[in-house]
Amino acid sequence: MTSADDGTGLLAPGWAGSPAGHATSDTAHLQALLDAEAALTRAQAAQGLAPAGAAAAVTGACDAARFDARSLAERARGGGNPVIPLVADLTDAVGTEHGPYVHRGATSQDIMDTAAMLVAARVLDPLLADLERVQAALGRLAAGHRDTVLPGRTLTQHAVPTTFGLKAAGWRSLVLDARDRTAAVRAGLPVQLGGAAGTLAAFEAYGCTDPAALTAAYAGELGLRAPVLPWHTLRTPVADLAGCLAFTAGALGKIAADVLVLTRTEIGEVLEGSGGGSSAMPHKANPVRATLVAAAARRAPQLAATLYGSMAAEDERPAGAWHAEWEPLRDLLRLVGGAARSTAELAEGLRVRPEVMREHLGLTHGLIVSERLSAVLAARLGRARAKELLTETARRTWTEDRSLAELLSEEPELKDVDLGELTDPARYTGFAGPLTDRALERR
Repeated sequence: MTSADDGTGLLAPGWAGSPAGHATSDTAHLQALLDAEAALTRAQAAQGLAPAGAAAAVTGACDAARFDARSLAERARGGGNPVIPLVADLTDAVGTEHGPYVHRGATSQDIMDTAAMLVAARVLDPLLADLERVQAALGRLAAGHRDTVLPGRTLTQHAVPTTFGLKAAGWRSLVLDARDRTAAVRAGLPVQLGGAAGTLAAFEAYGCTDPAALTAAYAGELGLRAPVLPWHTLRTPVADLAGCLAFTAGALGKIAADVLVLTRTEIGEVLEGSGGGSSAMPHKANPVRATLVAAAARRAPQLAATLYGSMAAEDERPAGAWHAEWEPLRDLLRLVGGAARSTAELAEGLRVRPEVMREHLGLTHGLIVSERLSAVLAARLGRARAKELLTETARRTWTEDRSLAELLSEEPELKDVDLGELTDPARYTGFAGPLTDRALERR
């Protein structure tokens, strides 16, 4: 059968070929819808509300390869969602004897929402695995470069020295935050079961006496959580997904943003393990993975905003708010799943260039340690004299193209001061090492 969206990602290299791309294709969504339908019939059979034969028949028929996704998409216009034509086709496929047990008691949103949670689970599992790869690789970088000094940059300018270990430890901390948030959301993904208006009235009509047990059985069939209430217009699960995915995109985007700066030709303090080529310039090795992650981070907040906006859903079933979620949620899952894969590859292959970092520490003629000198010289000369001296020598470093240490060594007031030690950037990294150690204690 044909699919309306096969998930090839021709215009989306960030997620093309990724587990997230495969898990969010139309075929995958169709299979999730069918899985939800089959599980519902099995749950009813387990509760004595449907014959075992019906559960077997429906489950056997729920194979996406037997259905035409493109036809379902086109016929969905008639009722506003693809479940309506799917139920008709599935009922025909099951046959006369057991067809009446297809979708019995449910409403379209029960199946659509449950399928959305299944798809989310199937994306979040590999996404979490990729986040583990990222944090492990960053942990190795942080430990290995605990004392590798480079310029700290604030508002685009050199500020004071820092270490690459601390920078990598900071990246890792964000990734662990993303992992923990995403893992919590994954563990709480619920089924949806409420019937026409969230009362499960039809299930009662078909003989159900314990709706909680039925919902639990349904959740158990799918490996999802049983909610306390139907959540047709209580969109916490979708909002939680929006939040953890947008946060993860931002956390990975921070890494990408830093890498894109540090890989610039005129900086070159790190390199991607295997950069991408250019169609016109053979010499280029573009930071492609960081670029793809940065693109995802730019798009994710707007997609999450649509999902948050859909929380304001009227009545017991909304017109439009629920429907507005479907595409942004899929896009968000794809983007972030792909970004996690790209960041894992980026972190595992990142090449650090300590010698270039060390060279850059001297670009300001030693002024990168002026903060330290201000504190030391104020104690020795007084604040006013120290400020006057440093202001003047800072100016002269540029006009005379001489180092700060050289100029200060000519000052009679400082003849007995160890200026070599005071102006060495590697000796002014504060508590970067211990902070890195402390960050790496987190698992």
